[in-house]
Amino acid sequence: MDWSPNTTQQTRKSRAQMLHDIRAFFLQRDVLEVETPALSQFGNTDPFIESIQCIQQKSEGSELRYLHTSPEYPMKRLLAADSGDIYQISKVWRAGESGNKHNPEFTLLEWYRVGFSYQKLMQEVEELLSIVLPDLPKKPQFKTYESLFLEKFNINPHIATNEQLIDCVREHIDHLDTEGMNNQSLLDAILSFCIEPEFESSHLTFVYDYPVSQSALAQIRQTEHYPVAERFEVYLGQSELGNGYQEEVDSKRNKQILSDENQARKDFNLETVKEDRLFLAAAEKGIPASAGVAIGLDRVLMCITGEKSIQKVINFPWDKA
Repeated sequence: MDWSPNTTQQTRKSRAQMLHDIRAFFLQRDVLEVETPALSQFGNTDPFIESIQCIQQKSEGSELRYLHTSPEYPMKRLLAADSGDIYQISKVWRAGESGNKHNPEFTLLEWYRVGFSYQKLMQEVEELLSIVLPDLPKKPQFKTYESLFLEKFNINPHIATNEQLIDCVREHIDHLDTEGMNNQSLLDAILSFCIEPEFESSHLTFVYDYPVSQSALAQIRQTEHYPVAERFEVYLGQSELGNGYQEEVDSKRNKQILSDENQARKDFNLETVKEDRLFLAAAEKGIPASAGVAIGLDRVLMCITGEKSIQKVINFPWDKA
């Protein structure tokens, strides 16, 4: 039986240095490190992210809990309690995610900046990554989601019909069954298979202003012709490192988002999840205007070490845990 860690000693030192550099970065900017529970009474309502369930046995019966997929909701409760700027480095869990870029348990850096725009937060993400990845070229690429689709396919993703997207998939992606795919999943497939592979290697690319169908908890901005979600994702080469938002602070829309996600779960024949009423209560009290971002630190460590598999930067990945 192979009991040994998957990592080298140098990789372990690189992880320690990365965490040290991150904490020094936020200490210098007076951003407070916080902790929130890893186990919650609420799972993730997002139909594309599945929580891992845990059962707490008690004398009077059992109690269901979920390993968190992100510390987002409790961190927003801290924001509502006037915490100011905060960050957290935490283990998170997502069921069924395993492969060269995924491990069901991974390390996430998440932070929130009160009063920031999402454009200003993108600049701060660049500043942080330039410290932990000092060999990065100095000028990242900033691309709107729309420009990527227009340049490659002459398709506007904000107004494209499912029929247009299905035609694009059938023409450019082999062996992908489009039956049952909605607008969001079709756009994801085109981005993943056709656009991301062309991102410049060893360069940061920021993609921003997403279609409303992919807004998650981002604010919606009305442009001259159609609404866009004030959301961004950051890549190094073809590897997605993280995503951020201009955070939605309207309590009614936050409640509607969770309700819509549960409806999508029903549509996909998935079990619905109890909505996080503590987060919704905090939203009613008032979350300050802010921007937030989450970055997968194991993927960042892959970039630091040059490893091609996430299994090589985690001491004991899923099959050895």
